[in-house]
Amino acid sequence: MVKVILKANSDKGLINRNIYGHFSEHLGRCIYEGLWVGEESPIPNTEGIRNDVLGALQKLNIPVLRWPGGCFADEYHWKDGVGPKSQRARMINTHWGGVEENNHFGTHEFMRLCELLGAEPYISGNLGSGTVQEMQEWVEYITFDGESPMANWRKQNGREEPWKLKYFGVGNENWGCGGNMRPEYYADEYRRYATYVRNYSGNQVYKIACGPNDSNYEWMEVLMREAARFMDGISLHYYTIPTGVWEDKGNATGFGEAEWFTTLKKTLFMDELLVKHSEIMDKYDPEGRVGIIVDEWGTWYNVEPGTNPGFLYQQNTMRDAVLAAVNLNIFNQHNKRVQMANLAQIVNVLQSLVLTEGDKMLLTPTYHVFDMYQVHMDAQRLDLSYESPGYTFGDETIPQLSLSASRNKDGVIHVTACNLSHTDELEVVCQLEAGQAASVSGQVLHHTDFGAFNTFEQPEEVKPAAWEGLVLENNTLRFVLPPASVGVVAVNG
Repeated sequence: MVKVILKANSDKGLINRNIYGHFSEHLGRCIYEGLWVGEESPIPNTEGIRNDVLGALQKLNIPVLRWPGGCFADEYHWKDGVGPKSQRARMINTHWGGVEENNHFGTHEFMRLCELLGAEPYISGNLGSGTVQEMQEWVEYITFDGESPMANWRKQNGREEPWKLKYFGVGNENWGCGGNMRPEYYADEYRRYATYVRNYSGNQVYKIACGPNDSNYEWMEVLMREAARFMDGISLHYYTIPTGVWEDKGNATGFGEAEWFTTLKKTLFMDELLVKHSEIMDKYDPEGRVGIIVDEWGTWYNVEPGTNPGFLYQQNTMRDAVLAAVNLNIFNQHNKRVQMANLAQIVNVLQSLVLTEGDKMLLTPTYHVFDMYQVHMDAQRLDLSYESPGYTFGDETIPQLSLSASRNKDGVIHVTACNLSHTDELEVVCQLEAGQAASVSGQVLHHTDFGAFNTFEQPEEVKPAAWEGLVLENNTLRFVLPPASVGVVAVNG
């Protein structure tokens, strides 16, 4: 049994809704077949965007969507993706599978998708192979409400009014696929390019610098020292790879107890990363103005057998659901610095919310976690204190319990909880201090097989259920988490 103290009247700051953001790259079947089928497709669509996927994503109230990459961003030339589709330049996607890219999904289509989702667009600009002028003109094309070559071209292409664009990334992974730069060199390039990411017509751009890959603390140190005053946010990328070996990352399904434990142990490293990178940022930005933008995170396994290795298509199990919930709890706990996170990726790539096959679609276990956890968006984080029991496998031990709590604008308290153990249930006794609880309800995501997943033949094998057995007495909440499960409790006052 775990005893938890929850201070119902505490206020640990706002949990930015953008922590529940997503990422869509021109990679595999994420854009084409996943989000975009084209206006002429027999698959039901809205202006080329497939309706089944759109409807599923709308239910999540996705706050922000990142595009067009990823590594693809630093070889993407935006002018190839506007104007009549028949005249758009074709290109080879050299990063992902060597397939032809017809550029039918470009700026107008992405901005329309964001409008339909009610999501803020987050665009990654091309610093690696693009020019300063190209980046400047893209922002002008999107946001300028006046007379200029770019604004006039936008109007000719069918969009009279400018869009609002809040989030703009000045390059992506410039330590790797975005140019293999040294941090000192990128810091200077960032300062130069960011100068020309201008605010037009009342639009205010939140500029995001390319930050480090996982534990590259030197990169964070140099960027904060040399360029912090020119940025609003800085990215952080960390993928959970069970084996830690790029050549053989482990399989998405059919794994055993050892792989379950190792994967969760590795994903908990996210907390250490945020602590140490925040400490560096505090030296140069003690006021906490610059946000951490975790714009690529999630699991990365071997691709599904028989699929294009460059498409990064993988299944999604209860392991991914628990892992997603643990990371979201971690992001919530670091809400002072973490201002956005973007799961990689939204459809058909890596740790997806949705998988498609022709005209079929299914929701993954990770989708259900994001659905359950959206109660934390823009809520006030509450103070929690507890000591998790250890979850031991072999000679290694990690915490068994992961928790997060918040209070929404209506005063409802939500507690999200994960049991990392694949064998043992866990009783939790939560004392609500300085609050008066009247009723409780909840949902739990659990399956007797920790490797269970949804298929197109059985699309509802893994889905949430009403959480039976929740007890509320004298301001004390009691519940039992099944092994390998995720739950959310709503406490009404």
